[in-house]
Amino acid sequence: MAQTAKSKKSGFRESPWFKLVWIVPLVIVVLAAASIASRWYLGSDAGHSFLENYPGKSELPADSPEGFAGFIQWQHALNIFFIVLLIRSGWLVHSQTKPEAFWTRNNKGRFKTKGSPTKMSLYLWLHLSVDFLWVLNGVVFIVLLFISGSWLRVVPIHWDIIPNAWSAGLQYLSFNWPVETAWTNYNALQVLAYFVTIFIAAPLAAVTGIRMSPVWSPTWKINRVYPAALARAIHLPVMFYYVVFIVIHVFLVFTTGMRHNLNYMFSNQPEGSLSWWGFALFVVTLIVVIAGWIAARPIFMRSLAELTGKVTRR
Repeated sequence: MAQTAKSKKSGFRESPWFKLVWIVPLVIVVLAAASIASRWYLGSDAGHSFLENYPGKSELPADSPEGFAGFIQWQHALNIFFIVLLIRSGWLVHSQTKPEAFWTRNNKGRFKTKGSPTKMSLYLWLHLSVDFLWVLNGVVFIVLLFISGSWLRVVPIHWDIIPNAWSAGLQYLSFNWPVETAWTNYNALQVLAYFVTIFIAAPLAAVTGIRMSPVWSPTWKINRVYPAALARAIHLPVMFYYVVFIVIHVFLVFTTGMRHNLNYMFSNQPEGSLSWWGFALFVVTLIVVIAGWIAARPIFMRSLAELTGKVTRR
């Protein structure tokens, strides 16, 4: 009995989760110290002067659009569904040592190739399939973003975005959060976060994912300067970035005016609306996401995967 307890304790210490025993307390202490320091600074004369010069947001051009275009709302719901499935399937591809099932493409018809199709785990098939839809949705989103002029709200256009982002960060740390004006203008920290997510993290995820996929030929000369190991070293941290972004994003949505924010994101309600439509549509989206999460198992994916290939256990 004692030997079993000792082996379990030793096993936990050797697991990756053991690091959280000291990482979590350290993060809490650092955040507490940063919060105290930011409150002290913002309460000083220098802090007051800094806030007056840099309130936390940059001014937008007079012709920048207000509110949220309809395409942002339906694409936001689609993106939630895709990104959750991508994170789930991607993590399983990364962590599974013995996949439950494999998929091999049908090498006939218009997609017939000279070489033999690559056999891959069923979760990798799901990851690549959803990734294609996610990238397609993203391309449409960016095109509409520029056509509608909404890009002005998520692309930094003034250098004062940097001190304003610092100001917004200090306000968040001090728990005296920036005034929420998402209908007309995001605060500088939000602008930078959305810019990085849309125009840096998403392309990095796509480009590195393609490099690791069977679509990429091992004979291409570019492999010398862009090896699979480099793509792999970038791809996983990008996934962790998305996880952190989503957690913070959802937290702020629910703590800075839940009904307002959900109406902006899911229903075409006017500014300041306290309608529950946004929340209702969010719940519907959440139900669909949960259903997709449950369905992302070999027993359910098999029938769909067999439409384009052969599914085997080995």
